[in-house]
Amino acid sequence: MARTQPRADEMSWTDPACPVARTLDLVGDRWSLLIVRDAMDGARAFTDFQHRTGIARNILTDRLRRLVERGILDRETAATGKRQNYVLTAAGRDLFTVIVAARQWGERHAFTPGEPHSVLIDESGLPLPELRPTDAHGRPVDVDTAAVLHEP
Repeated sequence: MARTQPRADEMSWTDPACPVARTLDLVGDRWSLLIVRDAMDGARAFTDFQHRTGIARNILTDRLRRLVERGILDRETAATGKRQNYVLTAAGRDLFTVIVAARQWGERHAFTPGEPHSVLIDESGLPLPELRPTDAHGRPVDVDTAAVLHEP
């Protein structure tokens, strides 16, 4: 049974009015995003996540539970009926752009020039183009041309 995202009164928020802070409160630790990354890459079973990340069993158990409670993953009974599989919910799938942005930032800033790394490709086998935010008219925006509006 899928849970919806926790209600605001069910969590203590780092910065209640900031969407970035709330997102990080929900999925901001290292292990959670690596689990989401691996779910996007086909991991389903507890052992899949453990082998891919190297995470300790107790931490993995906790993160999977949290991701289910927060509506990022859902549990399904495997075809054998013997174990649980974890699948991305719509909210979990919506993190794809976040994962791509983190990946592309890492490609630019976490590797030395020429250092090998994995590459995310599209259906035609080509690397994804760099993500860039645009305004309502399709023009590129950056930190100097965007601002935060604090609603009353």
